[in-house]
Amino acid sequence: MESLRDKYVENTRQALLDTAARLFAVREYADLSAEELVRAAGLTRGALYHHFDGKKGLFEAVVDDLEQRAAQRIRAAIDSATDPIERVDRGLVAFLDVCAEPDYRHIVLLQGPIALGWRRWRELDQRHLSGLVVDAARNLLDAGIIQAYPPELVAGAFYGALTEMSLTIAETGDSQQSRAQAAALTRDFLSGLTAAASGA
Repeated sequence: MESLRDKYVENTRQALLDTAARLFAVREYADLSAEELVRAAGLTRGALYHHFDGKKGLFEAVVDDLEQRAAQRIRAAIDSATDPIERVDRGLVAFLDVCAEPDYRHIVLLQGPIALGWRRWRELDQRHLSGLVVDAARNLLDAGIIQAYPPELVAGAFYGALTEMSLTIAETGDSQQSRAQAAALTRDFLSGLTAAASGA
């Protein structure tokens, strides 16, 4: 059974995460101090440094949590279909829906690369999302739907395109319109590969 101390530790950690997610969604990372975070959570700086080693560690945990939830949503959308093309399309729609959501947009896409640095931000993004793209590429290749390139190369091309499109969606003033345009553009990319595979 979980001890009272373990429960307190987990509740403290979750309180910091929940408070940070709420504040980082509406504030700039650089303008939000560690003192404001712990005060809003009703905790101490000691608790922050014990669980997350400071503001940056807490922000990274928030990003990681959002990325994990995004991956779960995308996986569920993919698994709701059996046809390889339909699986890709549903995954794409779910991914772009996530990118258009205010909290994900502000925390992960806009503040993430700034607060964590491009390399670390990309590592977190790939940890949760790149495997989905590689699986999709393998399914398309195994079904003979696209030309026989190495699956990692196909996945890298699509992952890179999707990453850049997600950042563009985040920076635009009309994320819904950009989302729709990105979906159409990605489908055109995929159509080009399928046409090449069929010799059209």
